[in-house]
Amino acid sequence: MSDGVAAVSKFLTWSVVDGPGNRFVLFLQGCNYRCVTCHNPHTIGVCSDCGTCVAVCPSGALSRTSRKVVHDPGVCIACDSCLAACPTRANPMVRRMTVEDVLVLLRRNAPFLNGLTVSGGEATLQLDFLIDLFTAIRAAPELAHLTLFIDSNGHLPVDGWRRVLALTDGVMLDIKAFDADRHRRLTGVDNDLSLASARLLATVGKLHELRFLLIPGETDRPEEIAALAALARELGPQTRLRLNAFQQHGVRGPAAGWPKMPRDGLEAAAVALRAAGIAEVAVPSVWLP
Repeated sequence: MSDGVAAVSKFLTWSVVDGPGNRFVLFLQGCNYRCVTCHNPHTIGVCSDCGTCVAVCPSGALSRTSRKVVHDPGVCIACDSCLAACPTRANPMVRRMTVEDVLVLLRRNAPFLNGLTVSGGEATLQLDFLIDLFTAIRAAPELAHLTLFIDSNGHLPVDGWRRVLALTDGVMLDIKAFDADRHRRLTGVDNDLSLASARLLATVGKLHELRFLLIPGETDRPEEIAALAALARELGPQTRLRLNAFQQHGVRGPAAGWPKMPRDGLEAAAVALRAAGIAEVAVPSVWLP
């Protein structure tokens, strides 16, 4: 979607876990990864208007009109039955938002905000909208204090990054795995673009944070931790690492039965990374039981 309009899965008027300070977060619909461990799988696909969700909606918030699924937020009870039923991992509650729609919300909340983070799904799949939005914010004096961040898996060619780098203050980049076969098995795609993105963003000073999800038996292996440390050293001493722990909440498919990442395993990885010379290694401050 383009022409100043985005498919938005949801938005948060404030968040303290999606970048520095208090942030407005825009979650765009659609992803070029198919991560088996995704805890927001309903942001992956695009609605095919099959109507499966209409049949399970208890409030009548979903209907089909002219072969299109239509969502009425006025009667929606946010039970998420539609998300669980969707065969394409899509969100029938997606809203079409213009740049001006987002600006109105930002102006309303601006006194309480430090910035905007555009996430997903995968934010860069709607790159034209992202550029239009950031350009409009830069031109608005009342929003000049907001920092503009992108949360991305990095699956974007260099030419795409060059279009947006001058507009963004930083990118929070996810590396899913280093072993190529493991990455394909976990995400469905190769990791060459993500690794290239990390190097490019670090070179131009736009890599705010490198994020890595620890999955027991998969990405917590010593060779994965060693590869993460090697990349962080290559990117430079300013590199921030954030380790996240795999949890089953929201996960669909076989990975929903995988074990959670234990706290001691996460802390052991952090210790190993610091011992390898990585100064900034963050771990979750709140632990889900």
